[in-house]
Amino acid sequence: MPLTPTTPAADGSGDATGSVVDVAINRLKKRIESGEFSPGHRLPPETVLAHELELSRPSLREAVRALAMAGVLEVRRGDGTFVTDLRPDRLVRAAVGFLDLAGDTGLDEMLECRKVMEPGATALAATRIDAATLDRLQERIERMRTLQDAEELVREDLAFHTDIVAATGNRTLVSLLETVAQRTARARIWRALVKCDVVTWTHEQHLDIYRALRAHDSLSAFAAAHRHVTDVDTWVRERLDAIREPA
Repeated sequence: MPLTPTTPAADGSGDATGSVVDVAINRLKKRIESGEFSPGHRLPPETVLAHELELSRPSLREAVRALAMAGVLEVRRGDGTFVTDLRPDRLVRAAVGFLDLAGDTGLDEMLECRKVMEPGATALAATRIDAATLDRLQERIERMRTLQDAEELVREDLAFHTDIVAATGNRTLVSLLETVAQRTARARIWRALVKCDVVTWTHEQHLDIYRALRAHDSLSAFAAAHRHVTDVDTWVRERLDAIREPA
């Protein structure tokens, strides 16, 4: 079932997996913000931590699994569980955003819509795009290389793809893909928060799309956009599917 926050039980353990994760996140957040659990810190043994957080050991395992999938914790087999090197503010944003996304069933359809429509729109744009738009896309790509903030990176990424769709001259297509982009933005921000090589990855794949557009090669533009969208879709789905598995 989806891990969506619910009201914790009186003993702090909760009957629903979502409430367990909610309790764990809140209490770990306090310890991280206090400096007790700093980036790179190894968490106490399971028995000790379960006692401190007032959780059963099976419930704690579910919470750790969720936080690991969210990119907050890293489980090293045979070595323990560690807080990742995310800053505390990014830690909380990644965890909360991840749990919200896990319960958003409409996200699956929006990801599918993007995968169906965006490559075709990019291929069409390759036949109609003008020099001014190509220059603007190049500027956006260079700007994305310098961005470290996840939300700024995704905002620039959305603008990059919006410019491409606008180059088709098809207002209906622009409207449809704008709706899809808005509904998938949180998933893309979450990915940018927790994936360590996202800037390099984004730069390389956007360059492939740009080069195909510059050459007015619709087939290559379709292939580059399809690869780009599919990689994002696969990455997000794998993590959400894992966390949606029944406890």
